[in-house]
Amino acid sequence: MTEADPGALRELAGLTARLRAAMSSVVEGKESVVTAAVTVLLAGGHLLVEDVPGVGKTLLAKALATASGCSVNRIQFTPDLFPSDVTGGNVYDAERREFTFTPGPVFANVVIADEINRASPKTQSALLECMAEGQVTVDAHTYGLAEPFMVVATQNPLEMEGTYPLPEAQRDRFMARLSMGYPSARAELALLENHSGSDPLAQLSAVADRAEVAQAVRATRAVPASAAVRQYVVDLLTATRAHAAVVLGASPRAGLHLLRAARAHAAIHGDAVVLPDHVQALVPTVLGHRLVLSPAARASGEHPDEVLARIVAATPVHGRP
Repeated sequence: MTEADPGALRELAGLTARLRAAMSSVVEGKESVVTAAVTVLLAGGHLLVEDVPGVGKTLLAKALATASGCSVNRIQFTPDLFPSDVTGGNVYDAERREFTFTPGPVFANVVIADEINRASPKTQSALLECMAEGQVTVDAHTYGLAEPFMVVATQNPLEMEGTYPLPEAQRDRFMARLSMGYPSARAELALLENHSGSDPLAQLSAVADRAEVAQAVRATRAVPASAAVRQYVVDLLTATRAHAAVVLGASPRAGLHLLRAARAHAAIHGDAVVLPDHVQALVPTVLGHRLVLSPAARASGEHPDEVLARIVAATPVHGRP
């Protein structure tokens, strides 16, 4: 197993440091959340941000899009939104007497799907092909999406009025799920002092461009993972499927996402190879939203993160990279 190119790692470290610093200037007191969002960007994945209203979910998405210098479109998901409002569709051109394809807002590098679970399941499913294959198919014609392509979706907890649960198939397409949480008292005070009179995004400038981000995604994929680390990922997935508290465990796609995210995590921290520690650090973020607990586990107050913590503690690492 060869190590990642040192020069590429230095460039990655410089890019991630700039992105994290820029985003942290507007997302107060959420360094771990910012780092996780940058990790998903470098891993070429999609991000689901779930929490109560008003804690900065959309701000995080906009800060990531702005700092990365990529093209960005925002889709406000509402109950009356149609799939064609997301993907685009064929519109009749009276002058040319033919139908022509009009791209929808999904044709951007970063797509902010705001309050995704307020739209109907039919409209939510419009993103399935986009997220999994980086393309849109309309009337038997396929249109490729830009690279890099990332969906950053925000959603309110299901207990909130007017929300629809995301289908398992769509949740599985998100590489990671984050929860913003309330800021600390110090961070909230800084928020009031610095941003109460102006839009915090107004002062944020791009610290990278589309080409840099695309190159960083390619470089991240080259960070090597040993056979032992890959086996460790498989062992974790298998354990989720066999656990007594779980009725739907992690999918093979979840394993691919976990390894890709671990590569990005290693690159961000300047490591030339993926270590089991990188995998373990990302297990709750990458696998937590994919598990479906049994009715008995839910009734007893179990949380997927607690189940995953026990699985990680019980799963040995055979060998080191």
